[in-house]
Amino acid sequence: MKYMIGRLKGVIDGYGEDWVLVDVRGVGYHVQCSSRTLAALPPIGEAAILAIETYVREDQIRLFGFANDSERDWFRLLLLVQGVGTKVALAILSVLGSDELARAIALQDKAAMSRAQGVGPKVAVRIINELKDKAGLMGGDTSLAQVSVQMESGAPSAVNDAVSALVNLGYARVQAGAAVAKVRAKAGDEAGAAELIRRGLKELSS
Repeated sequence: MKYMIGRLKGVIDGYGEDWVLVDVRGVGYHVQCSSRTLAALPPIGEAAILAIETYVREDQIRLFGFANDSERDWFRLLLLVQGVGTKVALAILSVLGSDELARAIALQDKAAMSRAQGVGPKVAVRIINELKDKAGLMGGDTSLAQVSVQMESGAPSAVNDAVSALVNLGYARVQAGAAVAKVRAKAGDEAGAAELIRRGLKELSS
């Protein structure tokens, strides 16, 4: 029953602060979305497609909409974390895209996770710890080995430096990124590039 509605294709009939009304052949579906998803939807009167998570409780049925299946899968994963409800999960997806979220988990980036409203340091750590093993099962562009090397300017400089150094030593970028992500999780956020390189080499040679 949880997956009774998996996708909606219709015309945008209205917007709210955190929801959109989708007209599907005369039936209006009230769908809650992250601000990121809402921003990507077309104006009122135009057609749209949303991946849907049907949330069923004894006293209510709610629909949550997502720009793609990957975002919906992350929503489901986030709900597995103790203390994370639908509101917090949507808040996280409002500030972090699928790849950004996977990268934050891979790099143990509590600061990125804490950008979401309602996510304090303790919740950020819990999310990272509880999803670090599950996140790698997402596949595609969101696998830990892949996202660990999709570094942007906001990633810690020590991580970028360590990955670059290992690549210069002849290791594939995917291998180097995965190794640095793994050793940083053990070494902690304060680990410098030299330590990450040393531990990364040990990890790659083991």
